Amino acid sequence: MTTFIELLLGGLSIGAVYALIALGFVVIFKATEVVNFAHASLLLAGGYVTAVLHDDIGFWPALATGIAGAAVVGAAVEYLVMRRYRGGDHSVLAIVTIGVDILLTTELTRRMGTEVLSLGDPWGDRVLTIGGVTLAHTRIAAFLAAALLITVFLLAFRFTSWGVSMRAAAENPQTAALMGIRLGRVSLAAWAVAGALAAVAALFLTVFPTPGLERATSLAALKAFPAAILGGLDSTTGALAGGLIVGVTESLATGYQGELSFLGRGIGDVAPYLVMVIVLLARPAGLLGTKEPARV
Repeated sequence: MTTFIELLLGGLSIGAVYALIALGFVVIFKATEVVNFAHASLLLAGGYVTAVLHDDIGFWPALATGIAGAAVVGAAVEYLVMRRYRGGDHSVLAIVTIGVDILLTTELTRRMGTEVLSLGDPWGDRVLTIGGVTLAHTRIAAFLAAALLITVFLLAFRFTSWGVSMRAAAENPQTAALMGIRLGRVSLAAWAVAGALAAVAALFLTVFPTPGLERATSLAALKAFPAAILGGLDSTTGALAGGLIVGVTESLATGYQGELSFLGRGIGDVAPYLVMVIVLLARPAGLLGTKEPARV
C-alpha cells in the first residue's frame, strides 16, 4: 500500500508538470488552430538558459531569465515564422512547426553537447517521509508550483481582457477581428505564454531524481502531447485532467512493470499513448474537448 501511495503522489506531481506543457499546446491551438510541434524546443530553450546562468546570477534570477527567454523564443517563432503563413492550411502550419523544432533543437543540443546540465535548484535530493511514505521535495515543489501557475492561468483566461480576446478568437476569429480584437497580438501572447510554461516544466523535469538537463529532456513534451489530446486539444481544463491522468498512468505502469512484464519492457513509456488511444476511441474530441457539429 505504501508503494502505491508513493507512486500515486509521484504521478500526480509529474502529471501536474505535464499539465503545464499540455496547457502550452492548448493555448496555441485555441489562438491559432495550429498544433505546435515546436513545443519541445521551447522547453529545452528555457531549461538551457536557466542551466547556463544559475552559477553566475543565482538560481531564482536564472529561472526568471529562462522563463522570459523561452517566452521570447516562442513569440519570435510566431512573429518571424508563423505570422508569415497566417491564413494558410493548418496542416501545413503544423508541419512548419516540426521544421522549427528541428532547427531549434539541433542548435540547442549542439551547444549542450554530451553534458548533463544542472539547473541549480535549491531542493537537492532531500526527501520528506510521513508514515512510511517517501516523497522528494522536488516533487512537492513541482505539484505546488504547477497548481499555482495553472490556477493563475485559468483565472487570467477567465477574467482578463487577454483571456476574453483569446476565447473570442477561438470561438470565431473572423467575428473577433471585426469586433476589434487583434488576432496577431492574441497569437503572439499565446506563444509567449506557452514558452513560459514550458520553461517552468523544464525545471521540474530535470531536478532530482533525474540527473539534469540533457538532449532527451525535450522528449518530455511528447509525453505531454497525449495529455493535451485525451483532455481535448481545445480545452484548458482538459489539459489539466489529461496531464494528471498521463502522470499517474506512467508512474503506476513504471512502478508495477514487474507485475506487468507480460506486456513487455518499458510499458511505462507506452502506457500514456495506450490511454490516449482508448479515450479517443470512446470520445474522439477528448474528455472535455468540443465536438465538431456535423450535418446528418
